[in-house]
Amino acid sequence: MHAPVHKAPAERARDIRCVVFDIDGVITDCKLYLGPDGLELKAVNVRDGLGIKLLLRAGIEVAIISGRPSPAMQARFEYLGVKHVWLDVDEKIPAYETLLAQLGLADAQVAVMGDDVPDLPLMRRAGLALTVADAHPQALAAAHWTSHLNGGNGAVREACDFILAVQSEAHAATAAITIGARS
Repeated sequence: MHAPVHKAPAERARDIRCVVFDIDGVITDCKLYLGPDGLELKAVNVRDGLGIKLLLRAGIEVAIISGRPSPAMQARFEYLGVKHVWLDVDEKIPAYETLLAQLGLADAQVAVMGDDVPDLPLMRRAGLALTVADAHPQALAAAHWTSHLNGGNGAVREACDFILAVQSEAHAATAAITIGARS
C-alpha cells in the first residue's frame, strides 16, 4: 500500500482549472435576514465578486454548488459571469460529478471552498480544499488552505488571490525555463 501523497497547498493550486464555492458561510456571512413576508436577504462582499471575475478572466472556471435556493444569488452569479450554478441541492456530489464531466476535469484540477459538514464530501474529493476562518471544525480539519478571513468578509477574494498568485508564479517560472532553454 502506498502512503498518501501530501502536497503543499501552493503545489495543489498550480493545477486548478475550476473553483467550486458554497454560498452560505463562504460567499455570505452565514446569516439570513428574513422579512415578515418570507423574503430572504443576504449580504455579499463586492471584493469576493471581483475575485470570482478575476478567476474567470484568467481562464479558471467557477462553479457554485449550494444546498439552498436563492433567486438573488442566482442573479448575482449571472451578473458575475458564472455559468455553472447548482442551487437547492440536497446531495452535492452528483452536481460536482456533472461539473467534472461537463468540463472534462479530474478531481486534482478542482478546488472547493466550503465551510460546514455538507461540504465535506466535495472538499475530500477536490485537489485543493479551501475554507474560511470561521468554518465548522470538521471543515477546518479537511482543508488544505484556510483563509484568514471569515465567510462573507473577503475570504473568497483571498482564496482567488492565492490561486492566481501561485499560478502566476508557476507561469513566470515556466516562461523563464523556456527562455533559458532557447538561449
